[in-house]
Amino acid sequence: MSKITPTIRVQAQDFDLQAEIDALTAGRKDIGAVVTFTGLCRDEQGALSALELEHYPGMAEAEMRRIAELAIERFSLLDLTAVHRHGKILPGGNIVLVVAAAPHRQAAFDGASFMMDFLKTSAPFWKKEHGADGATGDWVAAKDADDKARDKWR
Repeated sequence: MSKITPTIRVQAQDFDLQAEIDALTAGRKDIGAVVTFTGLCRDEQGALSALELEHYPGMAEAEMRRIAELAIERFSLLDLTAVHRHGKILPGGNIVLVVAAAPHRQAAFDGASFMMDFLKTSAPFWKKEHGADGATGDWVAAKDADDKARDKWR
């Protein structure tokens, strides 16, 4: 069996969910399930005008790749794509995408969930909120709930 190389990207531009699924599944007859997760920017009940995302270039991609390779190995995934955006993102805009492919649905669900739980807590990304009133908030602190979600996989 050849080593599976996940597709990992950090980019400013938006992504196309269907194009990512098509690229991952093109010509494949061994995939029985594809699970996607798309994280979107919320407007926080009208209080947010944008979310600014920064990352540590090179290190963010390396950590995403490390997590993806763990997910592939642990859940016997057939392929995995993870795309994370940076820059200012308006409410309703895409932030992150995970596409996990597996022979069966549970592995695809678990692989996508594992990837997101570790991506939220381990990859070097930072978020700053920009208020609808023009105020710029502080960098958003990590959440205990994210750590608990990650820890369930240990």
